[in-house]
Amino acid sequence: MKKLLLIAIICASGSFAMAQKDDHSGHNHGGAPAASSTTVEGIQIKEREFDFGKIPQGKPVTHIFEVINSSKAPYKIDHVQASCGCTTPVWDKEKTIAPGETSIITVGYNAAAEGPFTKTITVTYNGNQNSAFQIKGEVWKTPVTSAPANETLNDLN
Repeated sequence: MKKLLLIAIICASGSFAMAQKDDHSGHNHGGAPAASSTTVEGIQIKEREFDFGKIPQGKPVTHIFEVINSSKAPYKIDHVQASCGCTTPVWDKEKTIAPGETSIITVGYNAAAEGPFTKTITVTYNGNQNSAFQIKGEVWKTPVTSAPANETLNDLN
């Protein structure tokens, strides 16, 4: 009876692994490009993560990400979606990128909320392929009022 139960568990886990494999074929989770003779290898993003470090609250920041066409066919960036409305990606929506050619995605972050942040930006290209990268940093709270006037400044004149 124990052997029969063990065989059933092994068979079930084997078909689960096969189902998982089939479930993930045909798309890329941002790692190595999917291997297939009919699909485009994809894009390579030079930086998978950019750290803005500490930035003052209320001061928007931007960073430029370079994207390289690592395939043997041209591709077009169809859409770039940020995980939050405080992050704004800008790219050339009309540009077709030839093999080996580069393009840029400029990502802006509105540093309104105090504290650490990590935002994911997902790039959709050639209709249904995806790649992602992240920005992160920490927003420090700026003073509500100005610094007091320095009364001794007039004594220096």
